[in-house]
This record gives sequence, structure tokens and C-alpha cells, in this order.
Amino acid sequence: MKFSRLARRNSVTHKFVETLEECGMSLYWHAQGFETLLPNGKRNPAAGVMLALLAELARSEVETLSERINSGLAEARRKGVKFGRPEGTTLHREVFLHKHKDIVRNLKSGHSVRNTAKISGKGVSTVQRIKAAMTGV
Repeated sequence: MKFSRLARRNSVTHKFVETLEECGMSLYWHAQGFETLLPNGKRNPAAGVMLALLAELARSEVETLSERINSGLAEARRKGVKFGRPEGTTLHREVFLHKHKDIVRNLKSGHSVRNTAKISGKGVSTVQRIKAAMTGV
């Protein structure tokens, strides 16, 4: 597992490791070759330093990646690239409701969103979108 997968923030990473240590569990990183607890059960000071360093490097990587993505999007916008669905790919409200008339019928008869999703075999988010289209939101 990559270290950055443990948590997105340093404080969460440290809290997680502390919780493990309170339960008497040690975290071992094979790639770095360190363990958070010593054989006598006490905290490994070198592992604490490594943990802080790796957590900060992981945070920095995420930040750099985010900056690169945002600058790429800004550059694409500057060049006039259009984002999102192509024009005309969304259904008009009436067509959308007609396409899912079984769901409309169940919602009108008083069934809940989750129950309607279960009955129709459709996803909850689909039923929620249909309900919103029915109310005109």
C-alpha cells in the first residue's frame, strides 16, 4: 500500500497510528522497513519521524497533483475547450419522465424513493432525479 492511501491529512494519519498503538498493534511498512512499535511495545521514535516525513511528502504530492490538474484545466479553458456533456445529450423533462413512467407511477402512489428503486430495479439516484423532475426542481 502506498503511504498516501493511509489518510489525506497528517493529523488523521497520526491519530490512526496512535489508535493502533493504544490497541497494542504496530504498523509495519515493508517498503521503508520500519515498524511503529518496538519489540518491548514502546513507540519507535525513528518510526515517528519517518511517519511524519512520509505523511508530509504524501500531502505535498497530492497538493502538487491538484495544482497540475487545475493549471491544465485553466489552460484548456484559455484555449476555449468546452467541458461537460455535449449539447443535446440530456433529455427534456417530459421525455425523461415518460421514459421512466413506472417510477413516476410508484412515486405518485406514495412509495418512498428507496422502495421505488428496489421495485423498479433502478438506482436510488435515478429515482431521486425523477422525483426532482416531477416537482420541477
